[in-house]
Amino acid sequence: MRRKRAVVAACAMLAMAAACAVAWPVVKAHMQAVCVLDSVSGRKAPWFARAVTARVKIRDVSFAVETPAGARTVRARMYEPQGKPNAPAMVIFHGVHHLGIDEPRLMGFARAMAACGIRVLTPELPGIKDYHVDEDSIATIGASVKWMAQRAGAPVGVMGLSFAGGLALVAAQDPLYAPGYKFVFAVGAQDSMTRVTQYYETGRDARPDGSVETLAPHEYGPLVIEYEHLEDLLPPGDVAPVRAVMRAHLYEDKTAEAQALLALNEAQRREALSLMDATSTETKARIASVVVKYAVEMRRLSPSGGLKSLQVPAYLLHGEGDNVIPAAETLWMESELPKDDLRAALVSPVLSHVNLDGTAHGGGPGVGDEWRLVHLFAQVLEEAERL
Repeated sequence: MRRKRAVVAACAMLAMAAACAVAWPVVKAHMQAVCVLDSVSGRKAPWFARAVTARVKIRDVSFAVETPAGARTVRARMYEPQGKPNAPAMVIFHGVHHLGIDEPRLMGFARAMAACGIRVLTPELPGIKDYHVDEDSIATIGASVKWMAQRAGAPVGVMGLSFAGGLALVAAQDPLYAPGYKFVFAVGAQDSMTRVTQYYETGRDARPDGSVETLAPHEYGPLVIEYEHLEDLLPPGDVAPVRAVMRAHLYEDKTAEAQALLALNEAQRREALSLMDATSTETKARIASVVVKYAVEMRRLSPSGGLKSLQVPAYLLHGEGDNVIPAAETLWMESELPKDDLRAALVSPVLSHVNLDGTAHGGGPGVGDEWRLVHLFAQVLEEAERL
């Protein structure tokens, strides 16, 4: 009897050990997700961080790519977990911000993801860095993914923030670039550029179920549209001096903005101040004219229309109170993607646009909201590690 009990106990221990071995990758991914989210939120690293993260080596790189516009050199930064030279790879594309790959929040996030055992490449998108959401960025995104996949010897994860998330989905529809994608993770992205631009005019964005999301747009959205199309909105001689004012305003450089305003004549000053009033009737009329004139181009900047045939696994995340690109856009993408390819979609009150500073209706995000966000990031990390 003693021998039988010993055998039973040994079998039970082996079964428990096997169960732990099977469960560990899932548990580890969730622990790493907590580490990533705590890092980008500015919180102290959890007590278990050392057990599931690695040191990271960071270096600047550049590489040549071929795009429809010709050959070019892409400036980028590589984040590599030490001791894992053949780690799975991910390419993360920055949103519309003048600092590009040098934006501190992006750098912190890329480092945190690399600490989880993933090689992270952050290529710079010159157009998006200068507040232009354009087709040239689609080509740079696709070519960068292709370059990293060739370097890694396997398809790579792709993550796009804000408008870059929508453009990454557009690039994933192109047979030239799709083989390089392991999956795509779009955060705060547009489904229809036309619909988002119209939202800047009306403050309303329709949802797939027929309801309408009503939310006052952040001034940032209308300003980006106006800045990109100044040549269509101003006399030729006024474009350069007014652009200097708007650039400084978008860069949040108050000193440079004040100096640029002093260089304007009275008519140009009125034009600049009118353009920077995101709620004015004139601004709304300008945006409406852009929607009409650039309807075809905006369709090419939109994942909508091609998502039904997408053959790349997709993860979607959006802030519930996002007033730069409304969360209705992610609901549209969720409704259009093939069920076999949509891995997960979450509209979370923990986020605003692409920042972890959102608020839930009636108060702050709850524990369940935090958990759902952790679980989504854990799924992405597991997908990145999966062979």
